[in-house]
Amino acid sequence: MFGYRVPAPDEAMLISGGRRGLGGAPFRVVTGHGKFVLPIFRKTRFLTLSMCEAEVVEHCVTRQGIALKVRAVIAFKVGNDKESIVNAGQRFLSDQDQMSVLTGRIFAGHLRSIIGSMTVEEIVTERQKLATEVLDTSKSEMAKIGLHVDSLQIQSIDDGDTGYIDAMSAPHKAAIQRQAQIAQAKATQAAAEAEQEAARNQAEYARQTAIVRAQYSAEVERAQAKAAQAGPLAEAHAQQEVLDARTELAERAAQLRQQQLVAEVVKPAEADAERIRVLALAEAERMKIQAEAAASYDRVALDRMLIDQLPLIVKEAATGLSGANVNVLNGADGLGEIAAGLVGQGLTILDSVRNNLGTPTARAQTQGEREPVDIKRYLGAPANGRGDGGKGDGPVEIQ
Repeated sequence: MFGYRVPAPDEAMLISGGRRGLGGAPFRVVTGHGKFVLPIFRKTRFLTLSMCEAEVVEHCVTRQGIALKVRAVIAFKVGNDKESIVNAGQRFLSDQDQMSVLTGRIFAGHLRSIIGSMTVEEIVTERQKLATEVLDTSKSEMAKIGLHVDSLQIQSIDDGDTGYIDAMSAPHKAAIQRQAQIAQAKATQAAAEAEQEAARNQAEYARQTAIVRAQYSAEVERAQAKAAQAGPLAEAHAQQEVLDARTELAERAAQLRQQQLVAEVVKPAEADAERIRVLALAEAERMKIQAEAAASYDRVALDRMLIDQLPLIVKEAATGLSGANVNVLNGADGLGEIAAGLVGQGLTILDSVRNNLGTPTARAQTQGEREPVDIKRYLGAPANGRGDGGKGDGPVEIQ
């Protein structure tokens, strides 16, 4: 539109003519939007707000008297506030390149001042401190001309041919070289160890590969051998099953034969043995009964024999008394007592003979040929038939 002007984003539009600007400035400042400007009556100019750069190369002398050549770069721009734009517009609107020249000169002066108060070691090791001090000392001056410094970088410091910085850095260089050599040696050693480890890994991999291959080969050979033995093994298993069946059949036949033998031989033998045992028991019982009967018969026969022999016993007793000298003191009563004594003596002899005949020897004799009884032995008479009456040839006195 005719007469309507709009500044760029990095520009400030300065309109002169008509009303005055901020603080009695000869122009008005417009940023960020357009403005209708009457032609002929108003005049429009533009001030850049973009970043500018100034390079400073200055020969300075340190506190130690050592000359240094310092190279620095300053990044600056016109401030965004109205006041800074007015200040910069009044100074640099007609020749905006002068901002870089003036800024370089301002910083060169402050740079020489600050370096003159520091040593080479401080300048080299504390560059940020140097830049901060230069910025702080120049900030007020830059604000007066409407400029704002964004950064200051010390690019290089050179002592020329004096070699001070080199001498100062020699120990560090030696240490760095030593460290570099150590690092190189470590790197070489690490590389050698890595190579050895790689070689070991390769050898281990080769060994494992060989083992796996050998295992695979062994498995294949086992499978082949198993496959080759499958037929014979199956045949052997079949033969073994046949043998097992035959063995089982033979065992069953043996058991059956054993049962038959038990039924045909053992059981009849046991029956015969039981019969013989029963017969033997019966025979023994019969013989026992016969023996008891025989013994009873022998006692009856003995009693009868004793009764038959009793007269003989009395006779023998009388014969023993026939030659004795007997004095009868009490007459008929004494004779009666003598007779009674003879009878009692005969009965005693009878009991003795009966007891002796009751022994096994006597019974054996009774069952066989009987031996005649020696009555004289039981009466105590001598073999010549003479009876002493146990007291010799003297007279017998009965009280």
